[in-house]
Amino acid sequence: MEKLTFSAPCLFGTEGVVANELRFMDIEGVRAETGRVLFEGDFSTLARANIRCRCAERIQILVGEFYAVTFEELFEQTHSLPWEEFIFTEEAFPVKGSCLDSKLMSVSDCQKIIKKAVAKRLGEKYKTDWVQESGAVHQIQFIVRKDKVSLMLDTSGAPLHKRGYRKEANDAPISETLAATMVELSRVRPNHFVTDPMCGSGTIIIEAAMKALNISPGINRSFSAEDWKCIPEAVFLKERQLARSIQRTDCDFYAVGSDIDTDALAIARRNAEAAGVSDYVEFVERDLYDFSSQRERGTLITNPPYGERMLSVKEAEELYRAMGRLFERKKGWSYAVITPDDDFEKCFGRRADKRRKLYNGMLQCQLYMYYT
Repeated sequence: MEKLTFSAPCLFGTEGVVANELRFMDIEGVRAETGRVLFEGDFSTLARANIRCRCAERIQILVGEFYAVTFEELFEQTHSLPWEEFIFTEEAFPVKGSCLDSKLMSVSDCQKIIKKAVAKRLGEKYKTDWVQESGAVHQIQFIVRKDKVSLMLDTSGAPLHKRGYRKEANDAPISETLAATMVELSRVRPNHFVTDPMCGSGTIIIEAAMKALNISPGINRSFSAEDWKCIPEAVFLKERQLARSIQRTDCDFYAVGSDIDTDALAIARRNAEAAGVSDYVEFVERDLYDFSSQRERGTLITNPPYGERMLSVKEAEELYRAMGRLFERKKGWSYAVITPDDDFEKCFGRRADKRRKLYNGMLQCQLYMYYT
């Protein structure tokens, strides 16, 4: 098979991080675009990216891209693509997508046209008038932006932030992929001490430990492409074996998460156990106001409650002022705080050494980073 082109959709602001992690997997043709990262490879690449990507939301096969301003053009160009290379007889191919700033703006009509074009192509290839859809699911995803149509096959199934370890969560939890992005931007290493003084159900702490131990986030979950007839079973098996072979067990990493919510801490401990990092993390009941950077070195990463989530704006700003007093400048320490509040630096009391725009769901935030 010729090289395939893949698309890894990701949160806005994380494209560079996702591109770097793909390159570190020895994946070729990596190029970041707004909201996604494209790369090239074969089915092994597909499996590797699904199993090991920390910050991407999905892994998709980019079947084709073209411009279309009429439904006839949409049909003909969709029909011309090699769907039979991926979808075998009797396998299912539901269609969903979105349209923006284009001549073709009816999502439901685009769904019907794409579905009809793919069905006709498969019917012609398999010499049948009716395509039976009783087998494995190949979710077709389309995006129409400024008349450019992108057609993808989703290979992940459940989004990649669903690692499998977080069966429970507290109110307004941060997504695993965003937490992993914060960990990457904080440059967590195997010999680091990491802390989150407002840890909630522990996602940031757990993602930091998985990064330090090089535990692949998708190692214990399944992906929709594993059921596809076009992909040999050995492909995912081999990539899982490779992922397990590069896990670390002898590093000096340690992390402490603290919170005043005893129920959230109980959830955090269960999540850490499920993620396989409980020997490297600790969760303690402690008020933020009792925080002290007593260790010689440390990396603090946190997602504090704020006005859009759990506190009023006034309460959030009082919290930021307290953080500014508690998170003192100290050699060997760094701090990373994510918030949508544009007045954070003013309340915190000093300008960040670096800022990074990130999105927490649909909420635009800034990751404020302080170094010594």
